[in-house]
Amino acid sequence: MPTKTTFAEQINLAQHRAMRDDNSMIAMGLGINDPKAIFDTTSGLADEFGAERVFDMPTSENAMTGVGIGAAISGSRVLMTHQRVDFFLLAMDQLVNNAAKWHYMFNGKMSVPLTIRLIIGRGWGQGPTHQQNLQSWFTHIPGLQVIVPSTTDNVGQLLYSAIMNNNPTIFLEHRWLHNQQCDVDRCLPFQDKPLNIRTHQEGAHFTLIANSYMLVEALTAAKELAKNGIHCDVLEVIEPSVHDFQVIYESVIKTGHCLICDISHEQYSISSEISAKVTEQCFTKLKSAPKRLALPHYPEPTSFSLTKKYYKSAKNIIEYITKTIGFKGDISIENNSEFHDVPGDWFRGPF
Repeated sequence: MPTKTTFAEQINLAQHRAMRDDNSMIAMGLGINDPKAIFDTTSGLADEFGAERVFDMPTSENAMTGVGIGAAISGSRVLMTHQRVDFFLLAMDQLVNNAAKWHYMFNGKMSVPLTIRLIIGRGWGQGPTHQQNLQSWFTHIPGLQVIVPSTTDNVGQLLYSAIMNNNPTIFLEHRWLHNQQCDVDRCLPFQDKPLNIRTHQEGAHFTLIANSYMLVEALTAAKELAKNGIHCDVLEVIEPSVHDFQVIYESVIKTGHCLICDISHEQYSISSEISAKVTEQCFTKLKSAPKRLALPHYPEPTSFSLTKKYYKSAKNIIEYITKTIGFKGDISIENNSEFHDVPGDWFRGPF
């Protein structure tokens, strides 16, 4: 038996488990049964469950999303996969005006058990139209559940839970995480109810909030800071569409400082919402104003050189925290610019 598992493997296992548990479930999408199997996340689905339940779709995002919504309304549990969030924007009419509103328009008598997997993430000079993260945009829509997985040990649990509930759900996977590993015995049971906010590390000096790939950078920064006596609470916002931030408030009341690391643009973002809520609820306990660390308000350049300072990293996190608390020492961290456009030389895509 293998002792290690990956983010992609857990996504794959969650889909197999859901399809076994609900015979009405179908899985559809662009490339869902192709040889590369979308980073190996859909391997074996078509072989086990057949072409009637697992099938590719023509490249017509709005139409296929309409088909998925119709199937969900009619009684099937539907998992739909789009290989890029950017191309899914063609289906926003279906998502916003049909999937998200249906339950409310029929006074809770009808539901849309539809989960939509969307791949996000940068790299290889993809530029303005191929690397967007729109978690704040989707979260703004009433009636949509939004899940942003960050770690291998619970990504399967999160996807299984999303599929098996009856809400239309957006599931945003960062492609730099698909090869992330953990021990098999650390993975959380699929059937357990997931947390909305998760505490990864505790500390008295600073509250550090992140999700998706920025959680990797936050944990790296926190590890280096701890070596120098600066200890952070590191919190992961898993489900930004749920605005119960009590865990965050308790942390900020304890530390008095808050840095929110966002994988998207700073303006009108998830980090903006958290910052506003923290200011409203914890104002008298703050020792410094909540800070957002996110992308500037312009699209990603295509140029390898121009993207070097576009994205934020553990180095930026350390610089801000040490400056804020007045730390006088020097905390150096390797910032390998050779791999700033990919997570490392191990990364092979497929795209």
